[in-house]
Amino acid sequence: MNEIIFLVENAVEGGYTARALGESIFTEGDDLEELRSNIRDAVDCHFEEGSKPKLIRMHFVSEEVIAA
Repeated sequence: MNEIIFLVENAVEGGYTARALGESIFTEGDDLEELRSNIRDAVDCHFEEGSKPKLIRMHFVSEEVIAA
């Protein structure tokens, strides 16, 4: 596996959540620096040495609601 993609969203209670596509990995962080660190830790825990992806891609998903 060359890369893993995380969908990053704003959490309702503040901060961010991140969910990996195709893997059972979910983490969160109060700010982007903490989220990046938590994603790296989660990937390290999930994959065995030698099978870890070389890249971690963070895809930011945002939603905006406006009055009609």
